[in-house]
Amino acid sequence: MDAGTESIMDESREIQNARQASAWRLLAERASKDRSGEADKPCLRAEPRVGGAATETLHVRFKTLMRVDHDCRRSTGWRPSWANALRLAERLLCSIAILLSLFPAALLAQTSGETNASPFSFTQSLSFCSQSTDRCSPTSAAIPQQDSNQIDANGNNSRSQDDWVHSWLRKVDEVRANQPHFVSPIVTTHVLLVQQFRYDMSWQQDPTGNTTTSNYGASRGLEIIPTTRLEVGIFPPSYIVHQSKTPDGFGDLAWQVKFRAFSAPEGKGDYFVGFFLGGSFPTGTPPNGQGHTILSPTFAAAKGIGPWDIQSTIGANLPATGADLLGRTIIFNTAVDHKIKGKIWPMLEQNSTFWSGGTLDGKKEVFLTPGLVLGSFPLAERLHLTIGGGVQIAVTQFHRDNHRWILSVRFPF
Repeated sequence: MDAGTESIMDESREIQNARQASAWRLLAERASKDRSGEADKPCLRAEPRVGGAATETLHVRFKTLMRVDHDCRRSTGWRPSWANALRLAERLLCSIAILLSLFPAALLAQTSGETNASPFSFTQSLSFCSQSTDRCSPTSAAIPQQDSNQIDANGNNSRSQDDWVHSWLRKVDEVRANQPHFVSPIVTTHVLLVQQFRYDMSWQQDPTGNTTTSNYGASRGLEIIPTTRLEVGIFPPSYIVHQSKTPDGFGDLAWQVKFRAFSAPEGKGDYFVGFFLGGSFPTGTPPNGQGHTILSPTFAAAKGIGPWDIQSTIGANLPATGADLLGRTIIFNTAVDHKIKGKIWPMLEQNSTFWSGGTLDGKKEVFLTPGLVLGSFPLAERLHLTIGGGVQIAVTQFHRDNHRWILSVRFPF
């Protein structure tokens, strides 16, 4: 054995620990035999695969690699030459690179205390390796880890889509998909389940036309769809401003619950039938508030015919107290509108009120309300804008007010 070969063997002994010293001495003895003309055969390398225990120690992994390398050289009759020495160094670097790729998984398993701390654990399997270190690169082991990170990101995104907010919004979309898509009228209650914030303002003249009363809020507010059959509306007290000597102030707090009994979207019937229950609490003082609790049951129905639709409600205002003063009223509203290019909705409404009992017993008043609604226009991902306006014109001899101008702004979401 020449001096160059002994130097290589010395460096190899410095790298290996005491457990591998005997294996390297056996390898040196086998290398002293001369088998000229026989080419080196490809060695076996350790390839990472999915499966196996992630907590296997690095010492056992390295020992397994050395045993495989020893068996390969014993079967091929490895010859100690400079070319073989370079190939030995390449294989050694390949083994070190594989160990470096396995080290993070083992370290993670040891620090976390779990058997399978990583989605991928590595074991050694035998496969043919080329003589170049480029093809022994451990970069292929990083590809499953990248896929794991992508899976984790998708999993987190999926969990974020399962929270109560997204579940609720999906329920709202389901409701909208199972009913017509009529626009909300100006005065008549919208004969659909809707989710929006609505703010109305109105300016009306007294019968003589000398003074104007302004109403900011007009008993509109937040409407929410909590389930597939119900809508709940909370309407903060409106603020009423008088040009006369009547004091300004807030009105009553109103509310409404809608129940969808039957409905079908366009192409499957295009109709809606439901029962509504609303009311108000006497948070304001007369004349800005009623001064008594009122309940308002209502039956509602709507039908679409091509670009036209008809929405109609009939209900009653039933005071819990003070019926001898306020009386009981029957309220009948109907709105007919026409859809143009999906964004323009001209409409005409009739709004009728009939009194029974109270100071206005036997009276009735009827208004015609021409109006126009534009929308909806997208503002954000779910938020839209709809705006409309109209004017109530009295058509009966008795009327408490006339020429009531209304501006309505809605934000469906």
